[in-house]
Amino acid sequence: MPQVRYFAGAAEAAGLEAESLPGASVGELFAAMTARHPALADVLPRCSVLVGGVRTADHRVALTPDQQVDVLPPFAGG
Repeated sequence: MPQVRYFAGAAEAAGLEAESLPGASVGELFAAMTARHPALADVLPRCSVLVGGVRTADHRVALTPDQQVDVLPPFAGG
């Protein structure tokens, strides 16, 4: 299962910093995330998603079972 790491507000909404979830694509993974952590439904649309360290907005991107996915909400400051 892909390993998901949550940061900042996404970690707060999920209630944890990392977990393994099922998903063959980014879209399937998002569905699993929001099913397990409903508070993420409000946060995920604003987040950047990195798959293997590469940013993607395409929910059709395929995931491998050992894939690292990072969920980063917008950060304020400068």
